[in-house]
Amino acid sequence: MRIVKIGLYSIILVGLLNSCMDNKPKKSLDGKELLTQKCAKCHNLDMPPKSYENEIAPSIMAVTFHLKDFIKSNNPSEHEDKVVNFIKDYVINPSREKSFCDKDSLDSYGVMPSQKGNVTKDELDAIAHYMYQTFDNQKLLKIMAEKSRLAKMPLYQRVLEVSSCKNCHSIKEDKVAPSFEMIASKYSISDRDNLIDSIKNGSRGKWEGKKVPMPPFKEMNSDDIEGFVDWILSLKKNINN
Repeated sequence: MRIVKIGLYSIILVGLLNSCMDNKPKKSLDGKELLTQKCAKCHNLDMPPKSYENEIAPSIMAVTFHLKDFIKSNNPSEHEDKVVNFIKDYVINPSREKSFCDKDSLDSYGVMPSQKGNVTKDELDAIAHYMYQTFDNQKLLKIMAEKSRLAKMPLYQRVLEVSSCKNCHSIKEDKVAPSFEMIASKYSISDRDNLIDSIKNGSRGKWEGKKVPMPPFKEMNSDDIEGFVDWILSLKKNINN
């Protein structure tokens, strides 16, 4: 009887464990990461897209905007699902007849190859929803307005606005890193290349008492770095006057 009870309890325990495992929520997929992994080889993912020669596929922004325009829905709340379902079907079973591209674009790019076996349905669902929600006209207008605002600034102000320089530096006051006026007083035009390298690749130990290393800013535009260094060195005039 004892053996039967133990066996019964074991069956119940296994059943409970299996039930818990079945009810365990699925890990949500990252549409942005998947879009980069699965689509960036052929499609430009920037918004607005960067132009480059010999592109083999339209930008994801252009694709998404095009689908939003051409796929209609009487109920606005259902529009996203209609676009998503089209993407999920087309990526696996593409054809010229299904495409919403104009004839010239199809002749130029050709029909995309089927991605069957390269991406799962769940991954496509996450990718398509991310595309719909991210590549949006209103978001594009905000991005363009912000770019226009920054473009009107003097270069040094724009660099300070978009970078993390001001977290450690200020123009006049000494913080965890020397002020830009202190840097200008220490260096001259002959040190220009050295300062450019310090921003691009980082540095440490150049300032006594400053233990926080200068991190590299490898993603900063070279023209911005050079212009910013020229601005720093120009502060020497203000110090000497």
